Amino acid sequence: MKELFTDDRLGLFLTVITVAGMVIVLAGSFFLTLPPAVASPALWAVYLAGGIPAAASALRALWVEKVLDIDLLMVIAALTAAAVGSALEGAVLLTLFSLSGTLEDRAMGKARRAVEALMALRPETAVLRRDDGTTEEVAVDTLVMGDTVILRPGARVPVDGTLIEGEGALDESSITGESFPVTKAPGAKLHEATVNLNAILALRVDRPLSQSTVARMIRMVTEAQAMKAPSERFSEWFGQRYTIAVLLGSSLLFLLFIRLGMPESDALYRAATILVAASPCAVVISVPAAILSALSAAARGGVLFKGGAALERLAEVKSFAFDKTGTLTTGKAEVTRVLPVEGDAHGLLTLAAGLESQSEHPIAAAIRRAAAAQGLMPKSVTEVTSSPSEGIIGKCEGAQVWAGNPRMLARMQATEDHPALAELADGAETVVYFGTGPRLLGAITVADQPRETSRRGLEALRTAGITQFRMMTGDRRPVALRIGQSLGFAPQDIQADLLPGEKVRLVDELAREGPVAFVGDGVNDAAALARADVGIAMGAAGSEVALQAAEVALLSENMERLAAAHHLARRTARIIRQNLAFALGAMVLLVIGGLFFDLPLPLAVIGHEGGTLLVVLNGLRLLFDPIRTDARH
Repeated sequence: MKELFTDDRLGLFLTVITVAGMVIVLAGSFFLTLPPAVASPALWAVYLAGGIPAAASALRALWVEKVLDIDLLMVIAALTAAAVGSALEGAVLLTLFSLSGTLEDRAMGKARRAVEALMALRPETAVLRRDDGTTEEVAVDTLVMGDTVILRPGARVPVDGTLIEGEGALDESSITGESFPVTKAPGAKLHEATVNLNAILALRVDRPLSQSTVARMIRMVTEAQAMKAPSERFSEWFGQRYTIAVLLGSSLLFLLFIRLGMPESDALYRAATILVAASPCAVVISVPAAILSALSAAARGGVLFKGGAALERLAEVKSFAFDKTGTLTTGKAEVTRVLPVEGDAHGLLTLAAGLESQSEHPIAAAIRRAAAAQGLMPKSVTEVTSSPSEGIIGKCEGAQVWAGNPRMLARMQATEDHPALAELADGAETVVYFGTGPRLLGAITVADQPRETSRRGLEALRTAGITQFRMMTGDRRPVALRIGQSLGFAPQDIQADLLPGEKVRLVDELAREGPVAFVGDGVNDAAALARADVGIAMGAAGSEVALQAAEVALLSENMERLAAAHHLARRTARIIRQNLAFALGAMVLLVIGGLFFDLPLPLAVIGHEGGTLLVVLNGLRLLFDPIRTDARH
């Protein structure tokens, strides 16, 4: 196909001249009587404006890359038509070829503009707060790690960082594809190019601009477009060799027609017709049109593929293996049950929140969040001391109170043998006991919880026909069973108490039965991600390791994005098959028509260029896949 000009406007300008000249030539041939001073220059304009770019591309490919370009076929066919007195047919060929190439280039440009769209997300300036409290608007590229940036409502986050002041909602759809605003509190990570919706926030810069979320996305999109999928490599290999075959075949057919007694001009005309009909333009362009469109749509939907090969492999995956913590679950402790032995649940929770108010442990934070969610005021607890590996002790209303594990329970000579605590025997959750002196007041269970999107994402994969699922975790089996079974995993498909090397072994066993994808956090699961046919990093918007370890990165922590990416991969595979079947079928029909029937050159031209444009447009449908619009939520 005709290469993109360095300046797209030049290509468009030459196409306009070609089409305008063709209109004048056709008008003079069928409707008007034009003087030679008008008709002849118009015909020359078509050949020059339509032929020179294709000839230049063909000669450059021949000289620099040492390959015969498809453009060469078109130029030779047009010149051959002119040589046998069919200059009008040659002009039609060049016009349609120029018009088709320009339309394809501009359509494909929509896919290539993914990087430009990502660049446009980046704000150029930021409000820097200096140490003396004054603020100044500065260029984003001057920010350094540790700087404090003020975000006003409606402003885009200029760099990756940590929220240190304020609480508000951010629109992360441009980066993660999430449709709903995400509430952020101090300590939360903020990603470049997301939008602060409703609060004044202060951000501490964590990364330089060159290592930001958008910078990494741009690198991945650029690398993905440069890395060719197996089907793309095949179409290029096929196109180059087939071009040589077409040139040789057309030459041999010309000699054969002469040998059979056909007039030289008719033989040359038939050979030129077959040359056009057999040109593999549609075959060569059908795969990259689909791959590039899919990669761009995925990037806009918060999923980054490291090239077309990863996209094609994901379509072939037969089984999925998942890490548990932080992948299928939130990775954050939450209170699941409040079990009072004395008094009621509210009383136990207010005491627990007061006792844990001076602890930074994740479990303590979970208990405080649970009390706040119910609007409970923590009791005042003083003289709190920590007892490593056991728990904490303090004073409330003059009495000693404590919280801890079974070791603390034994230390206080309290007993857990109580009917209210019988349901704790399964060991599927972390238990914190509370008491005063030797009296047990009750217990609170804390556990990591499945993501709500994990249920919906897994169900979408099951609906798509995936039947083989595994959950692999280093956590205890009772905990793994509680999470896995709540998400629909069969007990035999839940592997627990695993070391990283054991995960690799299990992934290897799955891979022997067919292509397998492993979904993890990209840090602890790097080895398993590398062993899988497709490694998928979950929630990778802030993880450099995840982007390096995996072939696919889900920028959000929404498991439905995985199902959407799998749907896109399969849809891309279908469209590639459609394109190749149509392109090869149309080419075979046109060649048969040229060999055994009197196929006119203009009809061969229309069939060839029309088929090429149709496969491009079919591939470009992927630009509008639901993955980029939240339609699958």
